[in-house]
Amino acid sequence: MLAQHDAPIIAIATAPGRGAVGIVRVSGKHLSALVLALCGRALKPREATYLPLPDETGAAIDHVLALHFPGPNSYTGEDVLELQAHGGPVVLQLIVARCLRVAAVLNEHQQPLLRGLRLAQPGEFTQRAFLNHKLDLAQAEAVADLIDASTEAAARGASRSLAGAFSHEIHQLRDALIHLRMLVEATLDFPEEDIDFLKQADAQGQLTRLQHNLSRVMAQTKQGALLREGIRVVIAGQPNAGKSSLLNALAGAELAIVTPIAGTTRDVVQQTIQIEGVPLHVVDTAGLREHPDVDEVERIGIARAWDQIGQADAVLFLHDLTRADQADYAAADAQIQKTLQEKLAPHVPVLHLWNKADANPVLTNQPKRTTSPTQAATNNANDGTLHLTLSAKTGDGLPALRQALLRVVGWQGGSAEGMFMARERHVQALHEVDEHLMQANASLQARVPALDLLAEELRLSQNALNTITGEFSSDDLLGVIFSSFCIGK
Repeated sequence: MLAQHDAPIIAIATAPGRGAVGIVRVSGKHLSALVLALCGRALKPREATYLPLPDETGAAIDHVLALHFPGPNSYTGEDVLELQAHGGPVVLQLIVARCLRVAAVLNEHQQPLLRGLRLAQPGEFTQRAFLNHKLDLAQAEAVADLIDASTEAAARGASRSLAGAFSHEIHQLRDALIHLRMLVEATLDFPEEDIDFLKQADAQGQLTRLQHNLSRVMAQTKQGALLREGIRVVIAGQPNAGKSSLLNALAGAELAIVTPIAGTTRDVVQQTIQIEGVPLHVVDTAGLREHPDVDEVERIGIARAWDQIGQADAVLFLHDLTRADQADYAAADAQIQKTLQEKLAPHVPVLHLWNKADANPVLTNQPKRTTSPTQAATNNANDGTLHLTLSAKTGDGLPALRQALLRVVGWQGGSAEGMFMARERHVQALHEVDEHLMQANASLQARVPALDLLAEELRLSQNALNTITGEFSSDDLLGVIFSSFCIGK
Protein backbone atom coordinates (compact mmCIF):
# COMPACT_ATOMS: atom_id res chain seq x y z
CA MET A 1 0.00 0.00 0.00
CA LEU A 2 1.03 3.59 -0.49
CA ALA A 3 2.61 5.22 2.54
CA GLN A 4 1.03 8.28 4.13
CA HIS A 5 2.89 11.19 2.58
CA ASP A 6 1.73 14.11 4.71
CA ALA A 7 4.39 13.78 7.40
CA PRO A 8 8.08 14.58 6.79
CA ILE A 9 10.40 11.59 6.42
CA ILE A 10 14.05 10.88 7.14
CA ALA A 11 16.47 8.12 6.16
CA ILE A 12 20.11 7.31 5.62
CA ALA A 13 20.44 7.63 1.84
CA THR A 14 23.74 5.79 1.38
CA ALA A 15 24.34 2.05 1.36
CA PRO A 16 24.69 0.22 4.71
CA GLY A 17 28.19 -0.22 6.10
CA ARG A 18 31.28 1.95 6.36
CA GLY A 19 32.18 4.51 3.72
CA ALA A 20 34.03 7.74 3.18
CA VAL A 21 30.82 9.76 3.05
CA GLY A 22 27.30 9.05 4.28
CA ILE A 23 24.15 11.04 3.61
CA VAL A 24 21.10 11.59 5.78
CA ARG A 25 18.11 12.93 3.83
CA VAL A 26 14.97 14.64 5.12
CA SER A 27 11.95 15.51 2.96
CA GLY A 28 8.78 17.33 3.91
CA LYS A 29 6.85 20.55 3.63
CA HIS A 30 8.35 23.68 5.19
CA LEU A 31 11.58 22.39 6.72
CA SER A 32 13.03 25.85 7.41
CA ALA A 33 12.43 25.60 11.16
CA LEU A 34 14.16 22.22 11.30
CA VAL A 35 17.10 23.53 9.26
CA LEU A 36 17.51 26.49 11.61
CA ALA A 37 17.26 24.36 14.76
CA LEU A 38 19.69 21.72 13.51
CA CYS A 39 22.29 23.92 11.86
CA GLY A 40 21.98 27.05 13.97
CA ARG A 41 21.51 29.17 10.83
CA ALA A 42 19.45 29.43 7.69
CA LEU A 43 21.03 27.83 4.65
CA LYS A 44 21.34 29.39 1.24
CA PRO A 45 19.26 27.27 -1.16
CA ARG A 46 21.21 24.65 -3.12
CA GLU A 47 24.56 25.75 -1.69
CA ALA A 48 26.70 23.44 0.47
CA THR A 49 27.55 24.80 3.92
CA TYR A 50 30.26 23.24 6.08
CA LEU A 51 29.32 23.33 9.75
CA PRO A 52 29.37 21.34 13.01
CA LEU A 53 26.19 19.43 13.78
CA PRO A 54 25.74 19.58 17.56
CA ASP A 55 24.02 17.09 19.84
CA GLU A 56 21.78 18.06 22.76
CA THR A 57 24.78 19.12 24.86
CA GLY A 58 26.23 21.29 22.12
CA ALA A 59 29.09 18.93 21.30
CA ALA A 60 29.54 18.21 17.62
CA ILE A 61 28.34 14.82 16.41
CA ASP A 62 30.33 15.46 13.23
CA HIS A 63 31.24 18.25 10.87
CA VAL A 64 28.92 18.00 7.89
CA LEU A 65 28.06 19.54 4.55
CA ALA A 66 24.46 20.73 4.79
CA LEU A 67 22.32 21.42 1.70
CA HIS A 68 18.80 22.79 1.68
CA PHE A 69 16.64 22.35 -1.44
CA PRO A 70 13.39 24.31 -1.01
CA GLY A 71 10.41 22.77 -2.79
CA PRO A 72 9.25 22.46 -5.46
CA ASN A 73 12.83 22.65 -6.85
CA SER A 74 14.02 19.42 -5.29
CA TYR A 75 14.07 15.71 -6.01
CA THR A 76 10.81 15.02 -4.17
CA GLY A 77 9.10 18.33 -4.95
CA GLU A 78 9.09 19.09 -1.20
CA ASP A 79 11.69 20.80 0.96
CA VAL A 80 14.73 18.52 1.18
CA LEU A 81 17.60 18.69 3.67
CA GLU A 82 20.74 16.63 3.01
CA LEU A 83 23.44 16.20 5.61
CA GLN A 84 26.69 14.75 4.27
CA ALA A 85 28.86 13.36 7.03
CA HIS A 86 31.61 10.78 7.51
CA GLY A 87 30.21 7.44 6.47
CA GLY A 88 30.35 5.49 9.72
CA PRO A 89 27.06 3.73 10.58
CA VAL A 90 27.11 4.99 14.19
CA VAL A 91 27.66 8.60 13.11
CA LEU A 92 24.78 8.46 10.65
CA GLN A 93 22.45 6.85 13.18
CA LEU A 94 23.33 9.59 15.68
CA ILE A 95 22.46 12.25 13.08
CA VAL A 96 19.11 10.57 12.35
CA ALA A 97 18.34 10.38 16.06
CA ARG A 98 19.30 14.05 16.49
CA CYS A 99 16.99 15.10 13.65
CA LEU A 100 14.08 13.13 15.13
CA ARG A 101 14.69 14.67 18.56
CA VAL A 102 14.88 18.23 17.21
CA ALA A 103 11.66 17.70 15.25
CA ALA A 104 9.95 16.40 18.40
CA VAL A 105 11.06 19.50 20.35
CA LEU A 106 9.78 21.78 17.59
CA ASN A 107 6.44 19.98 17.71
CA GLU A 108 6.23 20.73 21.40
CA HIS A 109 6.71 24.39 20.51
CA GLN A 110 3.78 24.50 18.12
CA GLN A 111 5.47 23.61 14.85
CA PRO A 112 2.66 21.43 13.41
CA LEU A 113 4.25 21.24 9.97
CA LEU A 114 7.00 19.04 11.44
CA ARG A 115 4.63 16.81 13.38
CA GLY A 116 5.31 13.15 12.83
CA LEU A 117 8.83 13.18 11.33
CA ARG A 118 9.40 9.48 10.82
CA LEU A 119 11.74 7.02 9.18
CA ALA A 120 11.11 6.65 5.45
CA GLN A 121 9.85 3.43 3.95
CA PRO A 122 11.65 1.79 0.98
CA GLY A 123 11.36 3.98 -2.11
CA GLU A 124 9.38 6.68 -0.36
CA PHE A 125 11.54 9.60 -1.53
CA THR A 126 11.08 8.55 -5.16
CA GLN A 127 7.42 7.81 -4.47
CA ARG A 128 6.97 11.42 -3.38
CA ALA A 129 8.78 12.60 -6.50
CA PHE A 130 6.19 10.66 -8.51
CA LEU A 131 3.21 11.89 -6.49
CA ASN A 132 4.46 15.47 -6.80
CA HIS A 133 4.83 15.10 -10.60
CA LYS A 134 8.62 15.38 -10.65
CA LEU A 135 8.83 11.97 -12.35
CA ASP A 136 6.30 9.74 -14.04
CA LEU A 137 6.06 6.11 -12.99
CA ALA A 138 8.31 4.76 -15.74
CA GLN A 139 11.00 7.26 -14.78
CA ALA A 140 10.60 6.41 -11.09
CA GLU A 141 11.09 2.73 -11.86
CA ALA A 142 14.20 3.65 -13.85
CA VAL A 143 15.72 5.06 -10.65
CA ALA A 144 15.68 1.59 -9.08
CA ASP A 145 16.79 0.01 -12.35
CA LEU A 146 19.79 2.33 -12.54
CA ILE A 147 20.82 1.37 -9.01
CA ASP A 148 20.31 -2.34 -9.68
CA ALA A 149 21.91 -2.39 -13.16
CA SER A 150 24.30 -5.32 -13.47
CA THR A 151 25.82 -4.39 -16.85
CA GLU A 152 26.98 -1.21 -18.57
CA ALA A 153 24.28 -1.56 -21.21
CA ALA A 154 21.62 -1.91 -18.50
CA ALA A 155 22.91 1.19 -16.71
CA ARG A 156 22.85 3.24 -19.93
CA GLY A 157 19.37 2.00 -20.74
CA ALA A 158 18.10 2.88 -17.26
CA SER A 159 19.67 6.33 -17.55
CA ARG A 160 17.82 6.93 -20.82
CA SER A 161 14.53 5.82 -19.23
CA LEU A 162 15.17 8.12 -16.28
CA ALA A 163 15.76 10.98 -18.71
CA GLY A 164 12.33 10.25 -20.24
CA ALA A 165 13.15 8.38 -23.47
CA PHE A 166 10.67 5.57 -22.79
CA SER A 167 8.03 7.95 -21.43
CA HIS A 168 8.35 10.08 -24.57
CA GLU A 169 7.48 7.07 -26.73
CA ILE A 170 4.46 6.29 -24.56
CA HIS A 171 3.27 9.91 -24.61
CA GLN A 172 3.43 9.99 -28.40
CA LEU A 173 1.27 6.87 -28.58
CA ARG A 174 -1.13 8.32 -26.06
CA ASP A 175 -1.46 11.64 -27.89
CA ALA A 176 -2.27 9.87 -31.16
CA LEU A 177 -4.78 7.68 -29.34
CA ILE A 178 -6.45 10.67 -27.68
CA HIS A 179 -6.81 12.40 -31.06
CA LEU A 180 -8.45 9.32 -32.54
CA ARG A 181 -10.75 8.97 -29.52
CA MET A 182 -11.80 12.59 -29.95
CA LEU A 183 -12.91 11.94 -33.52
CA VAL A 184 -14.84 8.81 -32.57
CA GLU A 185 -16.53 10.45 -29.59
CA ALA A 186 -17.50 13.43 -31.74
CA THR A 187 -19.17 11.10 -34.23
CA LEU A 188 -21.08 9.41 -31.42
CA ASP A 189 -22.17 12.73 -29.95
CA PHE A 190 -23.45 14.13 -33.26
CA PRO A 191 -24.92 11.21 -35.23
CA GLU A 192 -27.28 13.48 -37.10
CA GLU A 193 -24.50 15.29 -38.91
CA ASP A 194 -24.22 14.50 -42.62
CA ILE A 195 -20.45 14.68 -42.64
CA ASP A 196 -18.75 11.38 -41.95
CA PHE A 197 -16.18 12.61 -39.49
CA LEU A 198 -14.25 9.37 -39.38
CA LYS A 199 -13.72 9.01 -43.11
CA GLN A 200 -12.96 12.68 -43.57
CA ALA A 201 -10.32 12.54 -40.82
CA ASP A 202 -8.87 9.24 -42.11
CA ALA A 203 -9.65 7.41 -38.87
CA GLN A 204 -8.60 4.11 -40.44
CA GLY A 205 -5.27 5.56 -41.50
CA GLN A 206 -4.72 7.00 -38.03
CA LEU A 207 -5.47 3.66 -36.40
CA THR A 208 -3.15 1.82 -38.79
CA ARG A 209 -0.30 4.25 -38.09
CA LEU A 210 -0.96 3.94 -34.37
CA GLN A 211 -0.69 0.15 -34.56
CA HIS A 212 2.50 0.41 -36.61
CA ASN A 213 4.10 2.77 -34.07
CA LEU A 214 2.93 0.54 -31.24
CA SER A 215 4.67 -2.46 -32.85
CA ARG A 216 7.91 -0.47 -33.03
CA VAL A 217 7.67 0.55 -29.36
CA MET A 218 6.81 -3.01 -28.35
CA ALA A 219 9.96 -4.27 -30.05
CA GLN A 220 12.07 -1.62 -28.29
CA THR A 221 10.41 -2.38 -24.97
CA LYS A 222 11.13 -6.09 -25.30
CA GLN A 223 14.80 -5.23 -25.80
CA GLY A 224 14.71 -3.02 -22.72
CA ALA A 225 13.08 -5.78 -20.69
CA LEU A 226 15.86 -8.17 -21.75
CA LEU A 227 18.43 -5.64 -20.55
CA ARG A 228 16.75 -5.45 -17.16
CA GLU A 229 15.42 -8.94 -16.56
CA GLY A 230 18.06 -10.89 -18.45
CA ILE A 231 17.58 -14.43 -19.73
CA ARG A 232 17.16 -17.51 -17.56
CA VAL A 233 19.08 -20.31 -19.28
CA VAL A 234 18.90 -23.84 -17.87
CA ILE A 235 21.45 -26.51 -18.83
CA ALA A 236 19.83 -29.95 -19.00
CA GLY A 237 20.90 -33.41 -20.04
CA GLN A 238 22.00 -36.81 -18.85
CA PRO A 239 24.72 -37.27 -16.20
CA ASN A 240 28.30 -36.71 -17.39
CA ALA A 241 27.23 -34.87 -20.55
CA GLY A 242 29.36 -31.93 -19.39
CA LYS A 243 26.72 -29.62 -17.93
CA SER A 244 28.86 -28.41 -15.03
CA SER A 245 31.85 -28.01 -17.34
CA LEU A 246 29.72 -25.87 -19.65
CA LEU A 247 28.59 -23.67 -16.74
CA ASN A 248 32.21 -23.23 -15.67
CA ALA A 249 33.28 -22.43 -19.23
CA LEU A 250 30.53 -19.85 -19.71
CA ALA A 251 31.21 -18.25 -16.33
CA GLY A 252 35.00 -18.39 -16.67
CA ALA A 253 35.29 -19.82 -13.15
CA GLU A 254 35.20 -23.18 -11.38
CA LEU A 255 31.72 -22.85 -9.89
CA ALA A 256 30.51 -26.44 -10.14
CA ILE A 257 32.31 -29.63 -9.15
CA VAL A 258 33.24 -31.73 -12.17
CA THR A 259 33.96 -35.47 -11.83
CA PRO A 260 33.42 -38.55 -14.03
CA ILE A 261 31.04 -39.94 -11.38
CA ALA A 262 27.40 -39.93 -12.47
CA GLY A 263 25.17 -37.82 -10.24
CA THR A 264 27.90 -35.48 -8.94
CA THR A 265 25.65 -32.44 -9.29
CA ARG A 266 22.86 -32.91 -6.76
CA ASP A 267 21.44 -29.39 -6.55
CA VAL A 268 20.97 -26.26 -8.61
CA VAL A 269 24.03 -24.08 -9.27
CA GLN A 270 23.45 -20.64 -10.78
CA GLN A 271 25.71 -17.89 -12.10
CA THR A 272 24.90 -14.62 -13.85
CA ILE A 273 27.10 -13.66 -16.79
CA GLN A 274 26.64 -11.11 -19.56
CA ILE A 275 26.73 -11.23 -23.33
CA GLU A 276 26.73 -7.90 -25.15
CA GLY A 277 25.42 -6.30 -21.97
CA VAL A 278 22.49 -8.72 -21.60
CA PRO A 279 22.47 -10.58 -18.27
CA LEU A 280 22.29 -14.37 -18.58
CA HIS A 281 21.26 -16.30 -15.49
CA VAL A 282 22.79 -19.70 -16.27
CA VAL A 283 21.53 -22.62 -14.20
CA ASP A 284 23.32 -25.99 -13.93
CA THR A 285 21.08 -28.87 -12.87
CA ALA A 286 21.36 -32.47 -11.80
CA GLY A 287 21.71 -35.04 -14.57
CA LEU A 288 18.36 -36.36 -15.80
CA ARG A 289 18.13 -40.11 -15.65
CA GLU A 290 16.01 -43.05 -14.55
CA HIS A 291 18.22 -45.68 -12.98
CA PRO A 292 17.95 -48.12 -10.08
CA ASP A 293 21.12 -46.64 -8.56
CA VAL A 294 19.49 -43.20 -8.12
CA ASP A 295 19.28 -42.49 -4.39
CA GLU A 296 16.83 -40.19 -2.62
CA VAL A 297 19.14 -37.16 -2.68
CA GLU A 298 19.77 -37.45 -6.41
CA ARG A 299 16.05 -38.01 -7.00
CA ILE A 300 15.30 -34.72 -5.27
CA GLY A 301 17.99 -33.06 -7.37
CA ILE A 302 16.39 -34.38 -10.57
CA ALA A 303 12.98 -33.09 -9.46
CA ARG A 304 14.50 -29.66 -8.82
CA ALA A 305 16.12 -29.80 -12.24
CA TRP A 306 12.73 -30.23 -13.90
CA ASP A 307 11.36 -27.35 -11.80
CA GLN A 308 14.16 -25.11 -13.08
CA ILE A 309 13.56 -26.25 -16.67
CA GLY A 310 9.91 -25.26 -16.31
CA GLN A 311 10.96 -21.69 -15.42
CA ALA A 312 13.51 -21.30 -18.21
CA ASP A 313 13.55 -18.69 -20.97
CA ALA A 314 15.79 -21.07 -22.94
CA VAL A 315 17.05 -24.62 -22.41
CA LEU A 316 20.47 -25.93 -23.39
CA PHE A 317 19.97 -29.66 -23.96
CA LEU A 318 23.48 -31.07 -23.70
CA HIS A 319 24.39 -34.30 -25.53
CA ASP A 320 27.60 -36.33 -25.20
CA LEU A 321 29.18 -36.90 -28.62
CA THR A 322 31.33 -39.74 -27.25
CA ARG A 323 28.19 -41.73 -26.38
CA ALA A 324 26.00 -40.66 -29.31
CA ASP A 325 26.21 -44.12 -30.93
CA GLN A 326 25.14 -46.01 -27.80
CA ALA A 327 21.56 -47.24 -28.11
CA ASP A 328 20.68 -46.86 -24.41
CA TYR A 329 22.13 -43.34 -24.32
CA ALA A 330 20.21 -42.29 -27.45
CA ALA A 331 16.99 -43.77 -26.02
CA ALA A 332 17.43 -41.82 -22.77
CA ASP A 333 18.06 -38.60 -24.74
CA ALA A 334 14.89 -39.25 -26.75
CA GLN A 335 12.89 -39.65 -23.52
CA ILE A 336 14.27 -36.38 -22.15
CA GLN A 337 13.38 -34.64 -25.43
CA LYS A 338 9.82 -35.98 -25.19
CA THR A 339 9.45 -34.74 -21.61
CA LEU A 340 10.84 -31.33 -22.57
CA GLN A 341 8.20 -30.98 -25.25
CA GLU A 342 5.52 -31.82 -22.70
CA LYS A 343 6.74 -29.51 -19.96
CA LEU A 344 7.94 -26.45 -21.90
CA ALA A 345 5.75 -23.72 -23.33
CA PRO A 346 5.88 -23.58 -27.15
CA HIS A 347 7.75 -20.27 -27.16
CA VAL A 348 10.65 -21.55 -25.01
CA PRO A 349 13.57 -22.44 -27.33
CA VAL A 350 15.64 -25.60 -26.85
CA LEU A 351 19.22 -25.54 -28.16
CA HIS A 352 20.76 -28.97 -28.75
CA LEU A 353 24.45 -28.85 -27.85
CA TRP A 354 26.75 -31.71 -28.85
CA ASN A 355 29.56 -31.57 -26.32
CA LYS A 356 33.04 -33.18 -26.09
CA ALA A 357 33.96 -32.49 -29.71
CA ASP A 358 37.61 -32.50 -28.62
CA ALA A 359 37.31 -36.16 -27.58
CA ASN A 360 35.30 -37.40 -30.57
CA PRO A 361 37.49 -39.15 -33.17
CA VAL A 362 35.01 -38.48 -35.97
CA LEU A 363 35.61 -34.76 -35.54
CA THR A 364 39.22 -34.68 -34.38
CA ASN A 365 40.44 -36.85 -37.28
CA GLN A 366 38.80 -34.69 -39.93
CA PRO A 367 41.04 -32.54 -42.18
CA LYS A 368 41.60 -28.94 -41.13
CA ARG A 369 38.97 -26.46 -42.33
CA THR A 370 38.86 -22.72 -42.54
CA THR A 371 35.71 -22.83 -40.39
CA SER A 372 35.86 -25.25 -37.47
CA PRO A 373 32.90 -27.61 -37.20
CA THR A 374 32.65 -26.65 -33.55
CA GLN A 375 31.80 -23.10 -34.61
CA ALA A 376 29.12 -24.07 -37.08
CA ALA A 377 25.43 -23.65 -36.26
CA THR A 378 22.89 -25.47 -38.36
CA ASN A 379 19.14 -25.83 -38.35
CA ASN A 380 17.71 -29.33 -38.29
CA ALA A 381 15.69 -29.74 -41.46
CA ASN A 382 13.02 -31.76 -39.67
CA ASP A 383 12.14 -29.67 -36.63
CA GLY A 384 13.90 -26.32 -37.09
CA THR A 385 15.75 -26.82 -33.77
CA LEU A 386 19.17 -25.23 -33.47
CA HIS A 387 22.06 -27.69 -33.11
CA LEU A 388 25.60 -26.68 -32.09
CA THR A 389 28.77 -28.72 -31.71
CA LEU A 390 31.22 -27.56 -29.05
CA SER A 391 33.77 -28.47 -26.43
CA ALA A 392 33.20 -27.17 -22.92
CA LYS A 393 36.75 -28.33 -22.11
CA THR A 394 38.57 -26.28 -24.77
CA GLY A 395 35.98 -23.52 -25.24
CA ASP A 396 35.63 -24.29 -28.94
CA GLY A 397 32.13 -23.36 -30.07
CA LEU A 398 31.28 -21.12 -27.09
CA PRO A 399 31.24 -17.87 -29.17
CA ALA A 400 28.68 -19.44 -31.52
CA LEU A 401 26.64 -20.57 -28.51
CA ARG A 402 26.61 -17.09 -26.99
CA GLN A 403 25.38 -15.52 -30.22
CA ALA A 404 22.78 -18.26 -30.69
CA LEU A 405 21.41 -17.63 -27.20
CA LEU A 406 20.94 -13.94 -27.93
CA ARG A 407 19.20 -14.70 -31.22
CA VAL A 408 16.72 -17.25 -29.89
CA VAL A 409 15.51 -14.95 -27.09
CA GLY A 410 14.99 -12.05 -29.48
CA TRP A 411 17.98 -9.82 -28.76
CA GLN A 412 18.52 -7.59 -31.78
CA GLY A 413 21.92 -6.29 -30.73
CA GLY A 414 23.29 -3.01 -31.98
CA SER A 415 24.28 -0.01 -29.94
CA ALA A 416 22.89 0.26 -26.41
CA GLU A 417 22.97 4.03 -26.73
CA GLY A 418 19.52 4.15 -28.32
CA MET A 419 17.91 1.65 -25.95
CA PHE A 420 15.88 2.36 -22.85
CA MET A 421 15.21 0.18 -19.84
CA ALA A 422 11.81 -1.45 -19.50
CA ARG A 423 10.10 -3.97 -17.26
CA GLU A 424 7.97 -7.01 -17.86
CA ARG A 425 4.88 -5.11 -16.71
CA HIS A 426 5.53 -2.57 -19.47
CA VAL A 427 5.71 -5.38 -22.03
CA GLN A 428 2.42 -6.82 -20.75
CA ALA A 429 0.71 -3.41 -20.77
CA LEU A 430 1.72 -2.83 -24.40
CA HIS A 431 0.42 -6.29 -25.34
CA GLU A 432 -2.88 -5.29 -23.76
CA VAL A 433 -2.92 -2.09 -25.80
CA ASP A 434 -2.22 -4.12 -28.93
CA GLU A 435 -5.13 -6.47 -28.25
CA HIS A 436 -7.54 -3.58 -27.70
CA LEU A 437 -6.39 -1.85 -30.88
CA MET A 438 -6.92 -5.04 -32.87
CA GLN A 439 -10.48 -5.20 -31.53
CA ALA A 440 -10.92 -1.53 -32.36
CA ASN A 441 -9.74 -2.14 -35.91
CA ALA A 442 -12.22 -5.01 -36.28
CA SER A 443 -15.06 -2.73 -35.10
CA LEU A 444 -14.03 0.01 -37.52
CA GLN A 445 -13.77 -2.35 -40.50
CA ALA A 446 -17.13 -4.01 -39.93
CA ARG A 447 -19.72 -3.59 -42.70
CA VAL A 448 -21.63 -1.36 -40.29
CA PRO A 449 -18.93 0.13 -38.04
CA ALA A 450 -19.67 -0.49 -34.36
CA LEU A 451 -18.64 2.96 -33.18
CA ASP A 452 -19.64 2.42 -29.55
CA LEU A 453 -17.44 -0.68 -29.36
CA LEU A 454 -14.67 1.19 -31.19
CA ALA A 455 -14.83 4.01 -28.65
CA GLU A 456 -14.69 1.55 -25.74
CA GLU A 457 -11.68 -0.34 -27.11
CA LEU A 458 -9.83 2.94 -27.65
CA ARG A 459 -10.63 3.98 -24.08
CA LEU A 460 -9.31 0.68 -22.72
CA SER A 461 -6.18 1.09 -24.86
CA GLN A 462 -5.51 4.47 -23.33
CA ASN A 463 -6.04 3.12 -19.81
CA ALA A 464 -3.48 0.39 -20.47
CA LEU A 465 -0.99 2.95 -21.79
CA ASN A 466 -1.54 5.17 -18.77
CA THR A 467 -0.58 2.38 -16.37
CA ILE A 468 2.97 2.56 -17.75
CA THR A 469 3.55 6.19 -16.82
CA GLY A 470 1.28 6.09 -13.77
CA GLU A 471 -1.48 8.38 -14.98
CA PHE A 472 -3.88 5.54 -14.28
CA SER A 473 -2.54 3.14 -11.66
CA SER A 474 -3.98 1.49 -8.55
CA ASP A 475 -2.49 2.17 -5.13
CA ASP A 476 -1.72 -1.53 -4.82
CA LEU A 477 0.43 -1.43 -7.98
CA LEU A 478 2.31 1.63 -6.75
CA GLY A 479 2.85 -0.02 -3.38
CA VAL A 480 4.40 -3.08 -4.99
CA ILE A 481 6.66 -1.00 -7.26
CA PHE A 482 8.08 1.32 -4.60
CA SER A 483 8.47 -1.39 -1.93
CA SER A 484 11.22 -2.90 -4.13
CA PHE A 485 13.38 0.24 -3.78
CA CYS A 486 16.15 0.62 -1.25
CA ILE A 487 15.51 2.72 1.83
CA GLY A 488 16.62 6.32 1.38
CA LYS A 489 15.82 6.46 -2.35
